Amino acid sequence: MDRPERVRHFTKVSDLSVEEIRKILKRAFKLKERPHADRSLTGRTVALIFSKPSTRTRVSFSVCVYQLGGMALYLSEQELQMRSSESLEDTARVLSRFVDAIVIRTFAQSDVDELAAHATVPVINALTDERHPCQALSDIFTFEERFPDSKGRTITYMGDGNNVAVSLAAAGALSGIDVCLGIPEEYDLAPALWEEIQGLAAAHGTRVWVERDPERAVETASAVYTDVWTSMGQERDQGKLQALQPYQVNRGLMSVAPWEAIVMHCLPAHRGEEITDEIMDGPQSVVFDQAENRVHVQKALLTFLLGGD
Repeated sequence: MDRPERVRHFTKVSDLSVEEIRKILKRAFKLKERPHADRSLTGRTVALIFSKPSTRTRVSFSVCVYQLGGMALYLSEQELQMRSSESLEDTARVLSRFVDAIVIRTFAQSDVDELAAHATVPVINALTDERHPCQALSDIFTFEERFPDSKGRTITYMGDGNNVAVSLAAAGALSGIDVCLGIPEEYDLAPALWEEIQGLAAAHGTRVWVERDPERAVETASAVYTDVWTSMGQERDQGKLQALQPYQVNRGLMSVAPWEAIVMHCLPAHRGEEITDEIMDGPQSVVFDQAENRVHVQKALLTFLLGGD
């Protein structure tokens, strides 16, 4: 596999076209069927830069690079000179001489954007406070795995307008899937991000809307999706927890959703807070399938960005 003539980055979902998303997901389905069949990263190295602890993101990227024949080089931000005595620009230029791709999980979206602006190898956003695009691609894969007739169906997200909600809405808009956001008024998406999502939905003939009433939000949902209400590194805001309590995914809420609705969660879960044990461990849950699918989708993403078929 040769490096592509034009470097492609994945800093947000809309860096990919509709056709490219379809290509990546189609390849991910094949890779899930034969997880060791593709060795196209043999002899290649992928840098994994992490500013915060991680289970699924770190392990899934490490595994997918290994299974593709490459080497994943884990680098905590504390081990690098990045920002402390070397600029992001210089870090990007140096790493581009050493590795074939850079995966970064950090806080500020601007750090990912700056790294991508100066890197001459693909940069992948593994999570920022603003976006979680790799998770969103895996979410769409998981939804389509359960519902091959996914176009026109609805995923309902219950919680606050966080990074997962932003990227899920973008991915749905580009995949022909409607997204309902069950969000209390004071925790909406940032206005600029909401405008971006509405633009994507309008351009691709899909719907993304907000519903304040939790039961109305799920009554036509093919999937009910939730995430933690307090993100890593944030203090537990009791006012926020109280505002979000009506949006908990529990037996009562799921009794309103269609019988075929699945339950999704990007993990880690605060069991008993945003979701009950009964629902997370119940027959409608695809939570752990969703976690596994990160490996398959990220394999397909890496091979795409590095110029594979």
